[in-house]
Amino acid sequence: MLRITDARTGHLVDAAPVRRGLTRVEAHTEGFDATALRVMVVADLLVRALELGGTPVWALLRADRGRPELRAAAAALGVRPFEDDRQPDPGLGEARILHVVGEDGAKPDGARVAVAAAVADGSTVLTAPDAPDSTRNASGTGREGPAAPASADPGAAPGTTAPDPAALRLALLSHPRDTPVRLDPAAVTGAARTLAHWRRAVADWASTPSRPVPDAVRARLRSAWENDLDAVGVLDVLHDVEHAHGLPDGARFETFAHADRLLGLELTRDLGTPA
Repeated sequence: MLRITDARTGHLVDAAPVRRGLTRVEAHTEGFDATALRVMVVADLLVRALELGGTPVWALLRADRGRPELRAAAAALGVRPFEDDRQPDPGLGEARILHVVGEDGAKPDGARVAVAAAVADGSTVLTAPDAPDSTRNASGTGREGPAAPASADPGAAPGTTAPDPAALRLALLSHPRDTPVRLDPAAVTGAARTLAHWRRAVADWASTPSRPVPDAVRARLRSAWENDLDAVGVLDVLHDVEHAHGLPDGARFETFAHADRLLGLELTRDLGTPA
């Protein structure tokens, strides 16, 4: 069962206290900046983890401002849609309501999952793809010219594009959510290299006979994501599996594909593409 730290008390609580009971996840943001985007990624991770455990989830976005830009940028990072929650609602009889908030942001009633600040260096790191007529810089203020296409790399230099903004998602997931993150071009580029390497490896492993995820590996993965939504722990397992001596490549493939149901990095995207 997934347990998550409630920022009000610092204690772990059951994310879904009633088996199969509806859980509402609310993402609270105060504008379009790196921290808001990190809140969205953590909220998306929480929704995925709950659904993997068989818990139905109602995902809502409470955004004070910058909603269109935030939605567009979050979608580019693989965050699945959150419903708008512009007005108070009576609820649907949820067994639990979990609020995902910035550490210095909203303090709603109920269990809170706190997310430390993210700071983006450079105006091109946080680009809002497909925004109506402009985008915002890393601090969430000011116009930076035409919005970049959804395929633009959030860490790319001005005037350049790269294949996948999921590099920014990986860069955010590579740090515990209670630790501040600095997203500079070097960090995003490093994440992009890891992502490209893993996708190529997964595509190569897919050509070998399938093998089940080893029981010990499956247990480590589940322990990581059920113990306070430890994405870093899940990534550590993948690093270990990649280099594990004697493990069949088919088992490596199944492990990465299984973990990606939580991580949302599209690690199987390059299957069938030329090396």
